[in-house]
Amino acid sequence: MRRLLPLLLALVVAGGLAIALLPDGRLALRAEKSGKQTPRQSQAVAVEVAPAIAARYQEDLRSVGSLMSDESVQIASEIAGRIQSFEFAEGQAVKAGDVLVKLDDSLARAELADAKARFELARANRERAQLLRKQGHMSQQAHDEAAANFLIAEAALELASVRLSKHVIKAPFDGIVGLRNASAGAYVNIGTPIVNLEKIDFLKIDFKLPELALTQISTGQDVIVEVDAVPGRTFKAQIYAISPMVDVNGRALHVRARMANPDLLLRPGLFARITVKGRETREVVAVPESAIVPRGGESFVYVIQGGRAVESKVKLGKRENGTVQVLSGLSAGSIVVVAGQLKLKDGAPVEVVQTVSGPEPEKS
Repeated sequence: MRRLLPLLLALVVAGGLAIALLPDGRLALRAEKSGKQTPRQSQAVAVEVAPAIAARYQEDLRSVGSLMSDESVQIASEIAGRIQSFEFAEGQAVKAGDVLVKLDDSLARAELADAKARFELARANRERAQLLRKQGHMSQQAHDEAAANFLIAEAALELASVRLSKHVIKAPFDGIVGLRNASAGAYVNIGTPIVNLEKIDFLKIDFKLPELALTQISTGQDVIVEVDAVPGRTFKAQIYAISPMVDVNGRALHVRARMANPDLLLRPGLFARITVKGRETREVVAVPESAIVPRGGESFVYVIQGGRAVESKVKLGKRENGTVQVLSGLSAGSIVVVAGQLKLKDGAPVEVVQTVSGPEPEKS
């Protein structure tokens, strides 16, 4: 009995090996003859696809900037003096020539009266000297002194008149006055800021563009302006000046545009986003945005080739209205997977269950 035991164990092991090998052997042979797939054979993944189409891409130039008043000035006094009164309300619209501030002019008026009296005396002396000179009763030197004194008095009168006029500060242009920095009765020196005057029925926008955009911009060109403070609206401006100098530090062009602001909705200082329509177009490939598979900071698409999904790395461009532009890694006419990518691996067999239309070509 002990001699038979090793023989029985060997038979059991051999039988187990035969059973283990059976699925890859006889069962596989039977499955092949019957046309059925074995569990080990991969199942095709159902996917939806769309064609990649050729499109003309017009690259816009984008920048940021701040709105500025069309004209802006800091109202200040040209002489030292005490503020007598303000002739405006803060935030009020004024016209060019409107009086804004009056300074105490009592001393200036007295000086003007004195200058007038001296002028009248000098004029009378000159006339008397002219008469006496004609009669030969006055020397030429005395006559010349009388004439010179008249000119001096005339200049002094003009100076006193101008000095008096400086006590009234007027608006240099139409605009809106800001918040004043002084009160009535305050003493101001020459150049002391009193209030700002801003012309905002038109606004300026300064922004920068890369030097490579030089051939794509010109004066008179329209730009689109978006302001974060007014969401959902766009405004049109027009380039009217380009600096002749390029910023050598940032390799940038300084550009200035002007835009209408008839309802005074926009204000100087607001942050603005500027879009300049590009003039150069190039051919790109466009696919539905759903075809893009992001992974590890990169983008991929699955292209159908011979019934299988082939993974392709792509470089993306502009996204708009559910369409994305592919700058490299894909050719026009390729069929890409737009639904079912999560179940795919590179080279996996696929079954196309639906073909959707490709993106609409972008009009240049």
